[in-house]
Amino acid sequence: MGENQQGQIPTDVYLSFVRSLYGNRMTLRAGMVAHVTVSILLYIKVRDPAYIAFGCAILANWMVRFYSMTRFDRVRFSTDDRATIAWWERMSIVGGGMTAFLLGVMCGYAFLVTRDTFAEIAVLSVTLSLMVSVVGRNFGTKITVYVVTLAACLPIMISLLLVGNIYMVVLALLVLPLAVTTISMANGVREFLYENVLSRREIALIADRFNAALNNMPHGLFMLDENSRIVVANKKAAELLTAPSRDMLRDHSLMAVLRYGVRRGVITPGRAKIIQRQLKSLIDGDESRALVYFTDELYLEFSAKRRKSDGVVLIFEDVTARIKAEEKIVHMARYDSLTGLSNRGYFSEIVENAVRNMRDDEKFALAVVDLDDFKHVNDTNGHMTGDRLLCAISARLAGMADESMTLSRFGGDEFVLFIRDVKDTNHVDEIMSQLFETLRGTYLINGNKLFVSLSAGVVIGSKADFKLDDLQIKADLALYETKHHEKDSWVIFAEEMDEKYTKRQKLKTALRDAVREKSFTVVYQPMFTADTIQVACCEALSRWFHPEFGAVSPAVYIPLAEEMGIVGELTRHMLQVACRDCAGWKNGAAVSVNLSANDLRNKDIVTMVTEALDAAGLDAKRLQVEVTESAFVQDAAKAKAILRELRAKGVTIAIDDFGTGYSSLSYLNVLPLNKIKIDRSFVSDITNDERTLKLLKGVVHLSRELGLEIVVEGVETEEQLELIRSTNSADLIQGFIFGMPMPSSGISELTSGMSAGMGHAAILAAGSK
Repeated sequence: MGENQQGQIPTDVYLSFVRSLYGNRMTLRAGMVAHVTVSILLYIKVRDPAYIAFGCAILANWMVRFYSMTRFDRVRFSTDDRATIAWWERMSIVGGGMTAFLLGVMCGYAFLVTRDTFAEIAVLSVTLSLMVSVVGRNFGTKITVYVVTLAACLPIMISLLLVGNIYMVVLALLVLPLAVTTISMANGVREFLYENVLSRREIALIADRFNAALNNMPHGLFMLDENSRIVVANKKAAELLTAPSRDMLRDHSLMAVLRYGVRRGVITPGRAKIIQRQLKSLIDGDESRALVYFTDELYLEFSAKRRKSDGVVLIFEDVTARIKAEEKIVHMARYDSLTGLSNRGYFSEIVENAVRNMRDDEKFALAVVDLDDFKHVNDTNGHMTGDRLLCAISARLAGMADESMTLSRFGGDEFVLFIRDVKDTNHVDEIMSQLFETLRGTYLINGNKLFVSLSAGVVIGSKADFKLDDLQIKADLALYETKHHEKDSWVIFAEEMDEKYTKRQKLKTALRDAVREKSFTVVYQPMFTADTIQVACCEALSRWFHPEFGAVSPAVYIPLAEEMGIVGELTRHMLQVACRDCAGWKNGAAVSVNLSANDLRNKDIVTMVTEALDAAGLDAKRLQVEVTESAFVQDAAKAKAILRELRAKGVTIAIDDFGTGYSSLSYLNVLPLNKIKIDRSFVSDITNDERTLKLLKGVVHLSRELGLEIVVEGVETEEQLELIRSTNSADLIQGFIFGMPMPSSGISELTSGMSAGMGHAAILAAGSK
C-alpha cells in the first residue's frame, strides 16, 4: 500500500485515515436509529424481551462512541505522536466492532431462537447494511475492516450452522465469500484513496518546491502561452517590472504590462514600443537573447526558450550594474582618467575610422602639442598643481574644438589633435594660431598664477598615405624642431626632417645586427665596501661602437632595443659575459646586471639567468640583478613573481635609482628585495645641504630597518665619501671617485692589488687610470 520501509504508512496519512473513522456522524446516527427501530419492531412482532435488550445495548454502545467522538474532536494531534493516533484507532475499532458483534449476535438469535421469517429478514438486512458501511465508512484502517467484518459475519455463520438444516449450512458457507469480498472491496477503496492522498501530497510538495524555487530565482521569469499571454510569473519578475504582485501579471499580455509601466511613468510610450519590438523578436525566435533598456537605472537582459507545447519561457535579469561597470571600464579604457580626453588607443581607433570614411582628395592634419617647461611646474608647485593645470588646459582645448577635431592626451603634458578637412598650410596655421591663443596665457591654479606657453609639431596628410604611426613620428620630429629652435610656436613637418627619421631607422637596423652578432663590449663599475674599501660587486654596463655612428650611448640604443623587442637578447648577452667574467675574479666579488621592464615581462628571463650561471659555473649568490620602478608599471604581479623565483635560486635583487620615482617606498614593502641603490640625487649636495644629508640618513635608516643592504651611487668627491663613511650611510659605495667603468681585466687587476694590501689612496689612483 505504498508503506515505508518500516511497514508503516506516513503518519499524516495515517492520521487522515483515523479521522475518517470519526467522520460522517450522521450515517452513524442513522444506523443507530435503524438498529434500535428494528429491535423494537421485532419485540412488538414476536414479544421477545431479548430484542429490547439488544436495542438497549446498541443504544448504549452508540452513546459511548458519540462521547468518544466528542473527545476526539478536542484532541490536538501531532504528526510526531503516532502512539496517540493508534490509541484512538483502537477506540474506534472497539466501538465499531461492538456494534457489528451485537447485530451479528441478534441475527444469529433470530435464526436459532426466534425462527420468525420477518425477524430473520429484518436483522439480516440491518446486518448487511453494516457490511456496506465497512466499504463506505470503515475502510480507513485495515484492522477496522477485519474486526467489523468478522464480528458481524462469524455469529451469523455459527447460527446458520447450528440450525442443522443443510440449506442453512450452504447459506452459512456463502457468508464467507461475502466477508472476503467486503474486506477486499474495503481494502481496494483504502488503497485507491491512499495512492491518491500520496499523489496529492507529492503534487503539493512539488508545487511548493517549484513555487519556492521560482520565487527565489535571482532572475525574473515569464511563461507565455501560444497567445503570448503570461501564464506563470515569479516574484522577481514583479519586482523588476515594479508590479505590485506577480498575480497581477498573470493572464495579461506583455504589451499590457508595458502599458502599465507607461501609466506609472516608469517608461515612456516610445520606449515601450521599442521594448515590445525587441520582445516580439525574441518570442518569434528571430533572436535568442536581447539587452533591453528601460531607463538609465534599469537594463534587463532577456533570453527566450520555446516550450515543447506552444508558448515561450522568457527569463530576464537586472544587468544594470554590469552595464554600468562595462561602461565605466570602456570609459576608463578609452579616456584619460585625469582630463577626460580620449587616450592613445581610442584616439587611434577614432582617427582610423575617420580616415577610412574620408574622401580621397580630403586632407587632414595631426598636431602634437607640448607644454613648455611643464616639469618646472611639477617640481616647484607639486604634481597635484600640475594635474589641475592639465585639466584646465584640457577644458580650454575641448571648448575651442569643433566637429572636425579629435582630441587626445597621450600622457604627461602631451596633447594630440587630429583635424579633418584642412585645405593647405595656411589653413593649418590659422587653426594652430587660434589654438595657441586659446591655450596660451595665465592660469590660476591653487592660488598660483602659472603662465603657460606651448610648442607643437604638425604634419599634413591624406587618405592615400595614411599610416598613423609614421604620422606621429613626423609630428614628433616637427615638435622636436620647434623645441630645438624656438619654443612657444609650431612647425609643420617638412621632408628634410625625415632625414633624422631615416637615420633612426638605420640605427635600428644596425642595432638589430649588433644584437645578433653580439657586437657589444662589457665594462664594469665597481662597488666598494664603505668600511674596508674592498670591491664587493661590479655593475656590468654595455658599450656599443658602430663604424658609421661611432660610440652610441646606452641611453639611445637601450630604449630603442626595448621598442624593437630585442632587448631580451641584449640582456642574454650581458648575463652570459658578466657571469663568465665574474667567475674569473679571484676575490669572490659579485657582478650586477640590469634588467629592463621588458625583461621582467619575459617568461624566459629566469631560464636565461640559470643558463648563464650554469655555463660560467658561477654561484648564484655572486649574481645580482638590478631593476627600476618602470619595470613594475605594466604588469607588477608578473614582475614580482619573476623576482621571487630568481631570489629563491639565490640571486640578489636590488632596486636601482631608488628615490627618483613616485612609489619607491611602497616597493620596499612588496618586492622581494635584498638591496637598494640610492640615486645620485641624494648624494650630489650632501656636503653643502644638511637637509639632503638628513634625507639620505632617513632613507638609510628605513632601509636597514627592513633588512636591506644599501648602495650609494654617484659618489664623486673625497668629501662625499668621507661624509658617507663617517655617518655610516652606506654598506657599498659606487661612483666616479673610484674611476670610470673598466673592462674585466681592470677589475681583475684591481682585486689582485687589493689582495696585495693596496691602500685607500692607491685604490683611488688605480681606479682613475
